[in-house]
Amino acid sequence: MKKMTFALSAAALAALTACGGNGDGAAEDSLGQITVGGKNFTEQFVLAKITSIYLEENGYEVEEATNMGSEVVREALVNNQIDLYWEYTGTALVNYLGQEPLAEQEEAYDIVKEMDLEENGIVWMDMADLNNTYTLMMREDHAEELGLESVSDMADYVNDNPGELNFASDAEFATRGDGLPGAEEYYDFSFGSDNVSRMDAGLTYQALRDGDVSVAMGFSTDSRIVNFDLKNLEDDQGFFPAYNAAISAREEVLEEYPELEELLEPLAEALDTDTMTELNYEVDVEQRSETEVAREWLEENGLLD
Repeated sequence: MKKMTFALSAAALAALTACGGNGDGAAEDSLGQITVGGKNFTEQFVLAKITSIYLEENGYEVEEATNMGSEVVREALVNNQIDLYWEYTGTALVNYLGQEPLAEQEEAYDIVKEMDLEENGIVWMDMADLNNTYTLMMREDHAEELGLESVSDMADYVNDNPGELNFASDAEFATRGDGLPGAEEYYDFSFGSDNVSRMDAGLTYQALRDGDVSVAMGFSTDSRIVNFDLKNLEDDQGFFPAYNAAISAREEVLEEYPELEELLEPLAEALDTDTMTELNYEVDVEQRSETEVAREWLEENGLLD
């Protein structure tokens, strides 16, 4: 497999121009050439590698173009410089289609799928049950001790025991309508301003692990949730915006390779939030390569011969 890594710059897009997947550069014995894109964080490296290995094993010649920022990889797709990559419904809904964020996962996906095809010629393949959105976390042992499984449980506990639980947040989440203020209003509770500590987003996990706070904001597939024995409280009333992952591809790619959409369906079917968190953990904490982790996952799910 050829692997190309691009920085977050205009030069990255220029470098990609020759890599568009029209199949012209494919080996004679391959089904065609596909360029798989990806963003610049662990989860995206793993998803790109899973897709690349799977396509190779099914007879395609694959090039990778990863390590790009969100807007750069999207521009690369639209401009015929990559063929497909994993995108998140919430990102597309707000950043690319100019809509308001939505918490209902199927609704967000349906709107993105319809609008992106009509406006931009981008096809969204099946959505995975992988939702990399905001989450409220507790230490597993503390949540178990208090009998808390969901945000509703926590809200009830906060209301019954004012001042007992405190919260760690980054500055943005502490003020966003789809962050803490909105969650408190939606679930009808309040930590109280004196019980909210603001810090860099990456420090909230450590503060929670060390017992400095009782509850913290985070992102649902972060490997530190596993590494630090933390627990995502279930967003049981569906407040936080949906960021489900799905493969997005240019319409002309699927016209050239109409079998791709059905071929790639098993990837979305097998991925979910807990699985992605574990895969991120294997790379970030266990220091295993994305290739090793991706291949092992494909084998465990019966997706490689």
